[in-house]
Amino acid sequence: MNLEERIARRRSARKDREIIVDRDDLSPVVHRSEPVGRGPVLEQLLDALEPVFDGELPPPVAVIGPTGSGTSAIITALFDALNDRLSESTRTIGTTTRAGSTGPVTWFVYVDGRRVESAFAFYRAVLSVLSSDPVPKSGVGTGELRDRLQTRLAQPNHRAVIALDHHDEPESLAYDRIDDLLEPVADSVSTVAVGQREPDDWNDERPSVPVPAYRNHELVDVVTDRASTGLAAGVLDHESIRDVATWADGNAHDALAALFGAGVLATDDGSDRIEPHHLEMAQEHVPENGVHLDRVLSLSKTRQQVLSDLVAVDSADRPIREVAAEIASRSSLTAGTVKRFLYELADRGIIERVPLPANGSGRRPSAVVPRFPTIVFRALGPATNN
Repeated sequence: MNLEERIARRRSARKDREIIVDRDDLSPVVHRSEPVGRGPVLEQLLDALEPVFDGELPPPVAVIGPTGSGTSAIITALFDALNDRLSESTRTIGTTTRAGSTGPVTWFVYVDGRRVESAFAFYRAVLSVLSSDPVPKSGVGTGELRDRLQTRLAQPNHRAVIALDHHDEPESLAYDRIDDLLEPVADSVSTVAVGQREPDDWNDERPSVPVPAYRNHELVDVVTDRASTGLAAGVLDHESIRDVATWADGNAHDALAALFGAGVLATDDGSDRIEPHHLEMAQEHVPENGVHLDRVLSLSKTRQQVLSDLVAVDSADRPIREVAAEIASRSSLTAGTVKRFLYELADRGIIERVPLPANGSGRRPSAVVPRFPTIVFRALGPATNN
């Protein structure tokens, strides 16, 4: 976005008395094209991928860091830069002479494990980068897509580096499964495992690039950068930004969730700025060691709707059975289906079961509470059923 657009947007926001100017700029699930404060990590990752500039494949690499450290932002920014800024129009890295001859070509493919749960979806995600032709969403089998991938990489100078993000989350496609799926093209691909830990059986021949939690001054820069474009001018002072960064303790996801939530609360109050009590309340709705909001937004629409209704009802001190019945009354789902979804989401860690006082000789009842930023989910997720 150029400077004139920034000025025009802010003038419009002040005219309409808006607090939040751009949701994407505040959202903890949207990444900047150039991550703030991560230059050294990007250099380490470029070192690990150095062979691609000689037309060779690098060894498998692991990029590991805690939640909110920016691992996804780093890998997506780097892969976009490698594909777009140093590439031909076909989104490749290569050397093309004026006579039209093409040297070794390497594609960089980012696969979001939260949204790829099957072999078909995985092959389709890879082919969407490697192929200039549309990749069918249905009507063909997994074997057909695998054959297309083999054909695309059949030439000796065609290679791909494939990053699997969130490989270590329970609902994601596992890294060892990706190795199996890529076995037919093993000589033409290398992989990058992105997550909070290395894959099982990782050895010294496979380098790891650690991504530490943000230091306080780095997180201040991250929040300042997002607030400068996501919020209207003058609605938040720098001291409050420092307080948010200190509270978040190195976790950019939590800091942005609190900032976004405070903006929503200030808007709901009709305020013309974000006050300290807005920030305090927003922080209370960001659970400590909670679940990344993107994990919630990657769930099916039906499950997101159940969670939206869960946030809307008073569920903290009520048995699951009672809460499920109220949520069902708001939708076309049965109470039994809602109850099953709630237990499933609790098993995944998206929500948490909390024991309630025993009410007799039977099984002790439990309530459920969200483990994700509820105010931001309310703003970005599905609308609540009446």
